Amino acid sequence: MTTTTLFHCSDLHFGHPAVPEQYEAIEALIQERKYDVVAISGDVSQRARAGEFQRAREFIRQAEKISHTIVVPGNHDVAWWLAPMGFGDRSKMFAKYREYISQDLEPVLRVSGATFVGLNTSQGVSRHTLTWNMRDISIIGHLTRGQIERAKAEFERSRAGDARVIVMHHNPVKGELSQRHGLKQTQRILGAFAEMGVDLVLCGHDHQEAVHYIEHTKRGTIISTSGTISNRSRGGRPSSVNSIRITEKDIEVSTLVWSNDERTFVAGPVKCFAR
Repeated sequence: MTTTTLFHCSDLHFGHPAVPEQYEAIEALIQERKYDVVAISGDVSQRARAGEFQRAREFIRQAEKISHTIVVPGNHDVAWWLAPMGFGDRSKMFAKYREYISQDLEPVLRVSGATFVGLNTSQGVSRHTLTWNMRDISIIGHLTRGQIERAKAEFERSRAGDARVIVMHHNPVKGELSQRHGLKQTQRILGAFAEMGVDLVLCGHDHQEAVHYIEHTKRGTIISTSGTISNRSRGGRPSSVNSIRITEKDIEVSTLVWSNDERTFVAGPVKCFAR
């Protein structure tokens, strides 16, 4: 039976909010456990600055020594002010991310037992991401029908039986403390994921860890929301990451929570779902 091990982290926010002791502990954890895949679901920077991206690139480089990696942008990684509402050169919004992190904003990773499809939900400021709340400017995520169709086509090229995993930044399920979705049109998008047989969604953005199971008529979708690795955790909760095991029969999501006493990430809640 094929087993795929996966480390999921998000919202590293290299820059002023980052906590060096915590991301150094993560680097050690990745090297020790030798995960098959390390997935980072966006916001590797705080203000899309070159120095922040350079530190993130080093973090990714260390992970690449031992694991396959997949990374997508978060809203903090996008210089939206260079092309607000479509005025300006849109490509400049992602210039530093492409220079330091990856040219590919929507990477695809295929490993034994699983296909990972990255989707860029961080589109900057456009009519699709505006709400009546001014605080939402540059915060809300969006996916186009074209992106959904591309993900569907990538999964159709996968091996039969492989787990289908989406990696994106914005949370499609309402946060417990925030009581907000990070993504627009969540019902449409979750329905599309169900239709294409997505087993697992890896996201972040909400700065609070959570594991949800969305039931559908055909099959369920697991939503793994990783907490932040910074001093910006929601509600004063400790930083957290998710350690995931995928087999042909089930998917187990284990939350690892930062312990101030032990100065490392320790075992937290575990949830297991049949595929």
